[in-house]
Amino acid sequence: MTRPPDSAARPEITAAERAVADLLPIEADPAEARRVLESVPLWFHTFALNREHGLYTPGVARDHRYRVPFLPESFAGQRVLDVGPFDGFYSYLAEHRGAERVLAVDNEQYVAWVRARWGIELHGGEGFRAIGELLGSRVEYRRGDALALADSDERFDVVFCFGILHRVENPLGLLRRLGGVLTPGGRILVETYGMPEDGRADQHTIEVKQSGRVYADDDYVYWGFGAGGLAALGRLAGLPDVELSGRVVVAGHPRIMATLKPPAS
Repeated sequence: MTRPPDSAARPEITAAERAVADLLPIEADPAEARRVLESVPLWFHTFALNREHGLYTPGVARDHRYRVPFLPESFAGQRVLDVGPFDGFYSYLAEHRGAERVLAVDNEQYVAWVRARWGIELHGGEGFRAIGELLGSRVEYRRGDALALADSDERFDVVFCFGILHRVENPLGLLRRLGGVLTPGGRILVETYGMPEDGRADQHTIEVKQSGRVYADDDYVYWGFGAGGLAALGRLAGLPDVELSGRVVVAGHPRIMATLKPPAS
């Protein structure tokens, strides 16, 4: 049963959240912005629906400023795949920055997580579709598993794999699939759960996480990656060119970012 979001699911919109959201100014009609704001039971991303009227979605994903320098300033003429987009902020930002084609693929695993954590029932894709309609976007949303992309002939210049690798049972298989849909010279931008910088992070280490121990009522975090472990996984997946782009700790949780590329032809 759906219940109204409590204060934990309606977080205060901080200046940091607004700064990221403002990268994608939607500037919808205020009445339409308010309708959309209330139409989605829970927002994952913070969107700037109408900055003049202070209308922002109350995204539960906090402080994504660390991702901003990781993103290209322009995707002009490029084809982008976003794996696990949830509400689709990065899908729509890529389109805003000139991407020729954006495909977003999500298995909507988050529906179970949101139900367990907040008691809120989502159908899946509500936020994504609502924002797409406001923008008049051409981004394609596809419900399904990214592993099924092996059957596709489509190729992409850039793949987003943000907050996903630690949530899949087969991270090696996923990286192999994503590497297989890259164009020559393409790259995968990975952001995932990391490890504390305690001397192990640069070794070939991948931690196995216990169910529900990382985030409350979240049974879908399986792994924590050290830099060396992520690089080794990339090599096994046929992506030997691994560039560590940064580490950060957000609310006590370590994150790691890297760019993975196949060998130059």
